[in-house]
Amino acid sequence: MKALVLVGGTGTRPRPFGHATQRQLVTVANRPVLFFGLEAIRKSGISEIAIVVGKEDKAVRDAVGTGAAFGLDVTYIRQDAQLGLGHGVLIARDYLDGDDFLVLQDDSVILDGIPRLVEEFRRSDRPEALVMVGDVTGGGGRQTVVTVDGRGHVTGLKQGQGHPYFDRTLVGAYVFNPGVHQAILSTTPDWRRHREVTDVMAWLVANGGTVLAYSTKGYWNTLGCVDNLLDCNREVLSRLDPVVLGDVDDASELLGPVLVDAGASIKGSRVVGPAVVGVGTTVTDSVIGPHTSLGADCDIQASAIEHSIVLERASLRAVGPVRNSLIGRDAQVWAEPAGSRLILGDRSQVALPTGVVR
Repeated sequence: MKALVLVGGTGTRPRPFGHATQRQLVTVANRPVLFFGLEAIRKSGISEIAIVVGKEDKAVRDAVGTGAAFGLDVTYIRQDAQLGLGHGVLIARDYLDGDDFLVLQDDSVILDGIPRLVEEFRRSDRPEALVMVGDVTGGGGRQTVVTVDGRGHVTGLKQGQGHPYFDRTLVGAYVFNPGVHQAILSTTPDWRRHREVTDVMAWLVANGGTVLAYSTKGYWNTLGCVDNLLDCNREVLSRLDPVVLGDVDDASELLGPVLVDAGASIKGSRVVGPAVVGVGTTVTDSVIGPHTSLGADCDIQASAIEHSIVLERASLRAVGPVRNSLIGRDAQVWAEPAGSRLILGDRSQVALPTGVVR
């Protein structure tokens, strides 16, 4: 069995980060979300993997390399336009070479269940498709909801919520046998020229193919918005083992599970876990609240922040409390005594305290 990971483009969500980098390289608990999928593939007993990349692929190639660090043999396949899961599978057909294969979509974070999904496929006499499903969430009309009968067969699929009796949703992980290629070729691309997974599954169901559902009980989410990323961050941090590899002075206090990475320095500060302080980051005279990830080489001075993700090389000076925030790479946040001063890129979002205009 082989695996495909679809990382074909920058996407538009979560804004504004999708404009600058692949969403799978945004970090939770200081690790790119892509890495969680790669580790799950290895734990599934799969070593050959193709990553379907877009035109801006250097960052992914630099982060993953040959895959040796993950125990994988990685091949890169270029996709010039994101045209749906079906298109991603079609352009990898020569690589797959008639093997069964696992597919992970680029807008999903699945922390649990992928090894069990692969194991279930092998025990289920290799159906045309085995799809991971979960509870319907508040993700809006982008979800594909499904019905599953008493034997575990998918019997119907719809795009969006609000359909009676559709109480499960596709999570973003699938295992296929080579028969799915015919289903993909038999579907008609939509008005955007996309070959969507909904249409492929529907064709299989309508034409006698076997589509089984595997209901995950583990954690999963999508990369649809900043709040989802923060939720993923909280979940990963909740599994954190406390380790102190950096320097923590006597005037500082660590409460709960806190990871202080190598080269980090904490002075006169309080860090409440679960939290992670990245490589080379300095925290001075500050309070770091729970469920916060500080990336590498950040500089936090006289500030308070909690329930947030701070990416590499960002700085906070004399600000806070900052809550439920995602602060990008090289961002600078500081207090301005004369009032707020904002320098924001396109489609940025900012929330300021309610005040009186004078």
